[in-house]
Amino acid sequence: MTSAGVSLSKIKEWSALSPFELKGELIALAADTHKKSAAQLLNTGRGNPNWIATGPREAYLALGAFALQESRRVWTMDNLGGMPEAAGSAVRFDRFCLANPGMAGVRLLRDMVDYGVTRLKFDADAWIGELTDAWIGDHYPDPPRVLGHCQEVVRAYLAKEMYGGKTPGRVDVFPTEGGTAAMCYLFDTLVTNGILHKGDTIALMTPIFTPYIEIPELERYSFDVVQVKADMMTEEGVHMWRYPDSEIDRLADPKVKALMLVNPSNPPSMALSDRVRDRIADIVRTRNPNLAIITDDVYGTFVPGFRSLAATCPRNTALVYSWSKHYGATAHRLGVIALAEDNVFDKMLAKLPKAKKEELAERYRTLAPRPGKIKFIDRLVADSRSVALNHTAGLSTGQQTMMMLFSLFDLLPEGQEYKELLRTIVHRRLDLLMEGIGVHHISDDPRRACYYVELDILAEAEAFESKEFAEYLEQNYEPTDVEFRLAHQSSVVLLNGGGFDGPGWSVRVSLANLDDLDYLKIGHHLHSIMGEYKDEWLKTKK
Repeated sequence: MTSAGVSLSKIKEWSALSPFELKGELIALAADTHKKSAAQLLNTGRGNPNWIATGPREAYLALGAFALQESRRVWTMDNLGGMPEAAGSAVRFDRFCLANPGMAGVRLLRDMVDYGVTRLKFDADAWIGELTDAWIGDHYPDPPRVLGHCQEVVRAYLAKEMYGGKTPGRVDVFPTEGGTAAMCYLFDTLVTNGILHKGDTIALMTPIFTPYIEIPELERYSFDVVQVKADMMTEEGVHMWRYPDSEIDRLADPKVKALMLVNPSNPPSMALSDRVRDRIADIVRTRNPNLAIITDDVYGTFVPGFRSLAATCPRNTALVYSWSKHYGATAHRLGVIALAEDNVFDKMLAKLPKAKKEELAERYRTLAPRPGKIKFIDRLVADSRSVALNHTAGLSTGQQTMMMLFSLFDLLPEGQEYKELLRTIVHRRLDLLMEGIGVHHISDDPRRACYYVELDILAEAEAFESKEFAEYLEQNYEPTDVEFRLAHQSSVVLLNGGGFDGPGWSVRVSLANLDDLDYLKIGHHLHSIMGEYKDEWLKTKK
């Protein structure tokens, strides 16, 4: 056994696992220590936040009270109600709000509904009728891709939070069962429709969320992956987690058919700089015009003034977003794919060889008289339900209702105050973590989302003691030894950054899922572990 409580052979064996599989072993080790001592189990291995947005949820419950009242108005028989009617619903909603001023969520719900009428120019009856019927959930989603008012609300939300204030032309949206489903649908439809082929070259901007590393390796895809690495360093040897021009320029090669990225990144939690976004846009404009870009921007709301790559390269970019992290709603499974109406995906479909077009026309023939004209985003919907079940496709109307209320909340002053509060929380936690470690060996950057932080242990070791000490660690221990020691000795669970295609000696700390002072404790534990390594190093010098 090592000081990590696990044999060296086991550490080597488990280090080959995905970080999320390795996490299970670390949790078991930490839990065992937790049982045998007074150590508190501190698991930062998952990004599920420990906050929730209460206001939109209260509005959702208030809407439910109105929706059931509308149902009982149509037909009441013991536990039996009728389908709500849209005609006259606006007047009845006003009466409901006036009759229930003390009900939690009513005032916020009314402000949300008014925003739809006054700012988004919705017909009041149609708007309230759709909200009511969607909450009741008595119809299949119609249209299958997205409810009409939901699309307009989500467009407004994405315009504000992802596109820098205004969408570049009209944007189509497809609500999905979280961002993970969105990514799966995109990979599948890109290959099914001949935009990507098995074995094609694609690029990943790394470090990146581990599943995006693993999906391209699946037998169905077998993509040849080019890594675009965020490996810029300061003169002091601190990781900036920024992309040098030489790395971005790898995208100029036309053999690179697609680019996948998480922005802000996971785990470094850094948003793309204007320099990088503009350089990618220039490459797309002048050297690789058919580059298909998929950007996962779930952490964008944590960066002031965030702008997605979809705002800079709208024709080439499919934007994936999820409401899970910002609103503490991971179990609601609320995600979306957003795509400009004028996009390169549809252009590439139009240029497919005749044989491939005929094959796809046969695939989608039951959906439209001219199946070749079906847009890429609507093919995503059909493929998500094996085409034959397209008529019952779409995110549940209850989920779309929650999506609308979360989005409308953000468009109101209360939602902006909530957003600033979240940013304050995660930045405070980062400060406490670094205070506990005792060295502030991370770059200061206004584009840091602070949802996670990636710490390079070798850089920390050099700041803690010396370059010679860092070299001793690298030569004598496995990169994941730190995680195993922390789990065994302190019941602290971190993820290995190497599993995200980051530096092998880095760790990911989620700043979202523990109490503030827990991060100070984790910092102290890291500092203590570094002291142990130093003692072992000094013994070898004697």
